[in-house]
Amino acid sequence: MDQLQNLRSKNKEHLSGFRHWDQLNHAEEWIFYPENIGSRLSIDETSLSNGELYTILTNKAAKGRKGSLVAMIKGTDVTTVKDVLLKMSRRIRWRVREITLDMAPNMETIARLCFSSAMQVTDRFHVQKLCSDAVQEKRSSFFSDWQLFLHNTTNPQVL
Repeated sequence: MDQLQNLRSKNKEHLSGFRHWDQLNHAEEWIFYPENIGSRLSIDETSLSNGELYTILTNKAAKGRKGSLVAMIKGTDVTTVKDVLLKMSRRIRWRVREITLDMAPNMETIARLCFSSAMQVTDRFHVQKLCSDAVQEKRSSFFSDWQLFLHNTTNPQVL
């Protein structure tokens, strides 16, 4: 067990270059890889552990593989996220032509402030969920109305 811990320590301290990482001083709050930016991005929020929310900005062209992560920011507050994303030069941000997001107002505001030249596209999953919920609500309403109709036709009230 000592040998394994020793190997892990050597890897972290020496081989990985972790202590000399240029983002080490702010990595707990945000990390940023501007070299991964592309013309089509996605922005979303996720909870990684203990209910802490993070905003994730990814390059769609990388399809989840190496080079996908553009930024990961602790929190979903507009000001916090905007301040990190505006560290990118305007020239780089203007390369973004499309940004896919959910329907959260804060993500829409972040996209508008940081990627003003990009077309905002609502994530298909969220649109489908909204439509599905609306259809289910109508089905329930029709079912209730149908049940009431059947009850009234089989049990006519005598006035």
